[in-house]
Amino acid sequence: MKKVTMIKGLAVALGMSMFLAGCGSSNTPQEGSQPPAGNTESAQGSVGEQVDHKIIGIDPGAGLMKATEKAIKDYDLQGWELVEGSSAAMTAELTQAYKDKKPIIVTGWTPHWMFSKFEMKYLEDPKGAYGKDEQIHTIVRKGLKEDQPSAYAFLDKFEWKPEDMEKVMLDIADGKKPEEAAAEWVKNNEETVNKWVEGIQPAEGKKLTLAYVAWDSEIASTNVVKTVLEQKLKYQVELSQVEAGPMWVGVSNGDVDGMVAAWLPTTHEDYFKKLGENVEDLGPNLNGTKLGLAVPTYMNVNSIEDLKK
Repeated sequence: MKKVTMIKGLAVALGMSMFLAGCGSSNTPQEGSQPPAGNTESAQGSVGEQVDHKIIGIDPGAGLMKATEKAIKDYDLQGWELVEGSSAAMTAELTQAYKDKKPIIVTGWTPHWMFSKFEMKYLEDPKGAYGKDEQIHTIVRKGLKEDQPSAYAFLDKFEWKPEDMEKVMLDIADGKKPEEAAAEWVKNNEETVNKWVEGIQPAEGKKLTLAYVAWDSEIASTNVVKTVLEQKLKYQVELSQVEAGPMWVGVSNGDVDGMVAAWLPTTHEDYFKKLGENVEDLGPNLNGTKLGLAVPTYMNVNSIEDLKK
C-alpha cells in the first residue's frame, strides 16, 4: 500500500504557491534553463528506485492530490509514497533536482511556470486517472450583479490564455512581486485589457474583495484582475488568501465577492457539489488546463504504467 508523508523544512518560496490546483502548455525552456551538461541521471535501477518510490506532491486535500492517490491505486503502484507539502515546497525540490539533473516525479498542472522555465513532460495516463482537461472558472457571490454591476461585467468578460498566465507566473517565480508582474502584463497587453473593460462604468472607489488560493496560477490571475479593477475601473480591491474550502465558503456566504480560481470539473468538484447552488458561475476564464504526473525530459520514462517496472 502507498504511504503519505509530509515535506518538512521546505518553506522556500521559489514558486508562489495551491495549489491546488490544479494544465496544453508551452514547453519551451528559458535561456539558461538546460540542466548542467556535466551531470548525468543515474542509469542504475528502475525509475522507482531512482526516485526512492516518491512522488512529490502539493497541499494535502487538493484535488490534484486526490487524483494522484487514485492514480496510485489504479496503476497498482505498491510501495509508492505521495509526499504532501505545498506548491512552493514542490517547486523547490523540482528546481534543485533539475539543477543537479537528478530524477524526480512531481504532481503537475498547466498552466505553471515550470513548463516555461524547465524542459518538462507529462507522463501518459492511459487509464485516465486524472480525468479530462479542466477549465478555470470565475465564481461570484449571489447578488453581485445588482450590488456591483461594473465588477460583475468585467469578471464576466475576463478570459485569457495559458501562455498569458504562465508569463506572469514566471516573472513572479524569477523574483518580481505579484503586483509588479501583474501590472507589467496589463501594461504590455493593453488591447486585451481594453476589451475586458469596454463600455463598463468606473466604480470610483467602491470596495471589492476577491479570494484566492496560494497556487502560482491563482496568484497570477488574481493579481491581474485586481490590477485591472483598480487601474481601469477605480475599485479598491482587497485580496484574501485562503485554502480552497474557505475560498468557496466565503463566496457562497457572501463574505467574499468572487474568485477567478475555481478549477472544474475535477479539482474543486466536491466544493462545487456542496456549494454550487449558493454561488454564480460566470464560466471559464481559462481553457487548456491539465493535471498529471510531470518529470524532466531527461528522464527515460513516458507513462505512469512504466512506474511499475
